[in-house]
Amino acid sequence: MAQMRRYAGGVDGNRSLERGIEILRAFRPGIDTLGNGEIAERTGLPRSTVSRLTRTLVNSGMLDEVRAERAYRLAASVISVGHAMRTGSPVLNAIGPMMRAESAKRRLNVGLATADRTMMVYLESIRYSPRAALRNVVAGQQVPMELTSLGRAYLAGVAETERERLLKLFKRRSTAATKALLADVRRSISAVGREGYCAVSWQPAVLAVATPIVLAGLPVYALNMSLQNVDRSDALAHQIGAHLNAFAAKCKEVLAGG
Repeated sequence: MAQMRRYAGGVDGNRSLERGIEILRAFRPGIDTLGNGEIAERTGLPRSTVSRLTRTLVNSGMLDEVRAERAYRLAASVISVGHAMRTGSPVLNAIGPMMRAESAKRRLNVGLATADRTMMVYLESIRYSPRAALRNVVAGQQVPMELTSLGRAYLAGVAETERERLLKLFKRRSTAATKALLADVRRSISAVGREGYCAVSWQPAVLAVATPIVLAGLPVYALNMSLQNVDRSDALAHQIGAHLNAFAAKCKEVLAGG
């Protein structure tokens, strides 16, 4: 059952807008269409509210109605919003070309992400592979914060109060967030403070190393480098970590200057 959410409304927010955004968020990769009942279950919203708002979203061009299925799918205009964000991002415009050059130079995958609630969303993902990759990661894709190097680096970069708030949410979200997992998350956070990066292998035969990018006036980002089809080793993690720390320093210098 969906967790009930609070919608502020009033002076600090518009409740209908918040609920409409929650409906759009209900669509995930691999889900083509959703009916009002499924959306209500995923968002915790009353079905009557969902019915009214899906009609509004269809009229505004954000959803397409699939009458044969009595359901809806995201409309093409949604991808235009994401494209506008990526092409207009000063951060991506500044370090995107640097990431592509670094990926080719080091023969490593290079990614940049930030938080979307308790997930990390890729803003850019440069995949270096002379052959077809078994695992393809693209901009806009989300990965779990607590399981990935990107997420743990992000946690190391945020204020302690925000970090503890997120750790509590992990416990509520999934029974998989065991004490052992959360202890491993804290070890990764400590590694960032000690080494400047953390190394995580949450997918088979993939080693990912990440570091936070924290600059005044910008959201906290996480930058990573990864290598596929390898066995994890401390020596390899240290080698990639050294490259990552040096590259992150260049990125911070460029962003601070911009």
